[in-house]
Amino acid sequence: MRPVDGAGRHARRRARGRRYRSDGPRSTPACCGPPRSSGSGRISEIRGWRYLDGHALLGAGLTHARMGRPDFAALIPALAAAARAAGPPQIRNAGTLGGNIVSNAPTGDALPVLAALEATLVIAGPEGARREIPVSHLLAGVEMLRPGELVGFVRVPLLHAPQAFLKATGRTGPGRATASVAIVLDPARRGVRCAVGAVAPMPLRPLEAERWVASLIDWDGDRGHLDPQVSTAFGEYVAAACIPDPPPPEDGSDPVPLPPAAIHLRRTVAALARRALGRALA
Repeated sequence: MRPVDGAGRHARRRARGRRYRSDGPRSTPACCGPPRSSGSGRISEIRGWRYLDGHALLGAGLTHARMGRPDFAALIPALAAAARAAGPPQIRNAGTLGGNIVSNAPTGDALPVLAALEATLVIAGPEGARREIPVSHLLAGVEMLRPGELVGFVRVPLLHAPQAFLKATGRTGPGRATASVAIVLDPARRGVRCAVGAVAPMPLRPLEAERWVASLIDWDGDRGHLDPQVSTAFGEYVAAACIPDPPPPEDGSDPVPLPPAAIHLRRTVAALARRALGRALA
């Protein structure tokens, strides 16, 4: 046997540490594999939030797990509730606020909350350009992200008032929403904001139902003393606005009834809206 000197030993180690390509004699050291992609979640600036002129400026990289913590729940309760309901721990740890917005899935739990809060998106573009658009414009397709742009922050007004978020799923435990409702009280404007998710391509705002129930709330006294019949009627009002009856036939024949699945979904939305309003007023 021939003794192996130091140089030969190091050469063998380098050979073992190489991955040989099939396209030729070139080799790539194992420590220098394909370049890693730089995800937006690695940027610390957009993984937190800060206060700004009566608003909360939320980074698009905020994870659902972070938003579900008690300190964030004290800031924006409905958004924290939506984050906790987003799914199992692995989903909450990886999913982000910005991803929920840009993917624009109808079942996104954060979307009805942001619509009810009337949040604004801070869009970052090439060469440091910035612009702001209402979140509802992006979700409805009125304004879209331009080439080279991304959602940097979400500006949310701090209303310092009760909020609630509820959702229904097709199974026990965390799951994709079949319907969701966000309720936000705005005592300064004596208003109620409601948004319904998962029943349409974008969150729906039943504006007439909002104005009607807001006119019946005692804003100067005990808001919690609302007639239960009003809460029930509000739920039905919201459900009928979001899942309307089919239009009457043009030939004057009998109207077509809602299919059973739509009737069930309407009842689900009505129950969620009624319960969410009750929690917000409690």
